Amino acid sequence: MMPAVPVRSVQSRLEIHHDLGSAEPAWRRLEAQPDTVLTPYQRFDFLAAWQRHVGRRNGIEPLIAIGIDAAGEPVCLLPLGLRQIAATRQAEFLGGKHANFNMAIWRRDDGANATAAEIEALLAPLGDVADALILLNQPESWGGLRNPLLLLPHSVSADPAYKGALMADFEALLAARMSTGKRKKLRNRERALAQHGPVTFRRAETAEDAQRILAAFHHQKAQRMRELGVGNVFAEPGVAEFIAEAATPAPGRAPVIELYALATHDEIVATSAGVVAGGRFSTMFNSITRTAAAQASPGQILLNRLVQGICARGLHTFDLGVGEAQYKEIFCNDPEPMFDSFLPLSPAGRMIAAANRAAYAAKRAIKRTPAIWSTVQAARRWRTG
Repeated sequence: MMPAVPVRSVQSRLEIHHDLGSAEPAWRRLEAQPDTVLTPYQRFDFLAAWQRHVGRRNGIEPLIAIGIDAAGEPVCLLPLGLRQIAATRQAEFLGGKHANFNMAIWRRDDGANATAAEIEALLAPLGDVADALILLNQPESWGGLRNPLLLLPHSVSADPAYKGALMADFEALLAARMSTGKRKKLRNRERALAQHGPVTFRRAETAEDAQRILAAFHHQKAQRMRELGVGNVFAEPGVAEFIAEAATPAPGRAPVIELYALATHDEIVATSAGVVAGGRFSTMFNSITRTAAAQASPGQILLNRLVQGICARGLHTFDLGVGEAQYKEIFCNDPEPMFDSFLPLSPAGRMIAAANRAAYAAKRAIKRTPAIWSTVQAARRWRTG
């Protein structure tokens, strides 16, 4: 651990940790405070599992920056990882492609009252170990807190995100989000699916449940990625192990990633997984069968039952991750503005930040130009036959 570095106002000093173990006590104290704002993707258990299985294999070194107040209590935490690129080092959020939303953990009052100058002072000591901060997919606000990093230079993210408010009464929510005709169509699809066998919906409660659901998910996802002609991020080294660890229940401990499945007889026809924090359920990934049962829209049926269950739990917000898709429009119709930060910390970092800013601007332009984006997708499908 580096020595404490004095900073201004928002905290009395900054601690920088290069391993998650030394940062864990302050991290968990911050998570446990009732006035803390964090997304589920920055929880210690989620990122510790990711770093063990994925980050380490990709040469990522933890860089955890913790703001400590005069009383010795943590007020904010930035969970970063260092990546060596040529002769430079860039810092990014831990979690990679598996974290849909990235944000520092903040004690609410400190985050709400921070100024741009204070945020710059907080980040300045990171220049001793990194050349640039490449911080992607940050929500403009979370849990009612405007993201303090929005005070610094930023760009609109390449992919949009959407969320939806929930109701305690699921039937009232469904009536508000789906027309009578669509609800009738969904009931017809449920009857069609039942022709393949009794339909059951369940959450993984045991290690055996988790193993079975994940086996179906990986098989279904691999098939789907081949059809789309895109790389399967879930097949990359360490990813399956990360998900299995984070999603497997253990005695006295709930899993970090919740797993759900819809099945007919012994066939799992759809899966879904998500993480929870602060009354919000965030979907991480899902899959559907490529068998004949797919004609009955098992993914939509599972989604309805999932939302019904989390309404009953008293959660107030639901999202289906980053990116646009037609199936997301029913329950996630409120825009979630997202931004990226490309912040240089050294002369070499200015080039890194500029190059990344240009690359992500081009990606955003391609995805938001239908003619170009459809051509890209067609080329991917052609490449895989």
